[in-house]
Amino acid sequence: MGKRAKADLSLVIITFIWGSTFVVVKNALADVSVFVFLASRMALASLLLALIFHRQLRGAKRETLLAASQIGFFLIVGYACQTTGLLYTTPSKSAFITGLSVVLVPLLVAAFYGKKINRWTGLGVFVALLGLYFLTIPAGPFRVNRGDLWTLAGACAFAGHIVLIERYSPKMPTAWLTLGQIVTGALLASALVPATSLLGLEAPRLRPGHDFLLALAITGILGTALAFSVQVWAQQFTSATHTAIIFSLEPVFAGITSYIFYGERLGGRATIGATLILAGILLAELKGPAPAAVESPAPIQPEERNP
Repeated sequence: MGKRAKADLSLVIITFIWGSTFVVVKNALADVSVFVFLASRMALASLLLALIFHRQLRGAKRETLLAASQIGFFLIVGYACQTTGLLYTTPSKSAFITGLSVVLVPLLVAAFYGKKINRWTGLGVFVALLGLYFLTIPAGPFRVNRGDLWTLAGACAFAGHIVLIERYSPKMPTAWLTLGQIVTGALLASALVPATSLLGLEAPRLRPGHDFLLALAITGILGTALAFSVQVWAQQFTSATHTAIIFSLEPVFAGITSYIFYGERLGGRATIGATLILAGILLAELKGPAPAAVESPAPIQPEERNP
């Protein structure tokens, strides 16, 4: 199996892990406030990654630390918005809205790297946004769930996160990029616990029950420490756009687990919206321009492109 195939398979596995976390996080928020949960999750993952990579953490350059900090900033913004959104919306809706980050990736690549968007990508974005309308806005008077808006903001941040990892991962140490982004996330989340309390936005709250401990273990160990180590490694051998195609499976996995464990069923209008979002994602990525890594030190070799 070639490196590209191994990278793709690894990304599918972590996408399944992420898809399964929506339900457990939703349940955990009954026991813990948003930023206490995020700080705990990131702190646990930082400790595990430090133990895993301790022999490789020597002589970090300033530009590597700066890159990891940038990636970590977008990561924590994404999770903060997504987790806040889960207070007010359902796991399946959260997952499908988060999936919009996929169609946002080529838009960001076009905006910051000068790559043109072809008509298929544009059509895919339109279809996905139409799906967002059906998924988030019920029939009747115009009304938007604030949880959906928070989740949409998180999707924008996750798109930036994917693009930055592709930019830096081919030319910087995996260990430092992985640990650096998680430590940045832990520090920012920890700082926001007292900040949001002082501003009257969120009172710190923690009741270490079963749901909280389960969510902490799954998200901290599997969904953060393992998943982002794999993502940083895998994106050395594939592009941000190709990664985004694989990540489009996340809402599918989330919908299945939400149905099994949470009993969630999307209504007819929401189902149409979710279907349109997936169709838009696949249309933009499969019919759009061929994947090409941005800012890579050298092109991906043919044998890595075609496993």
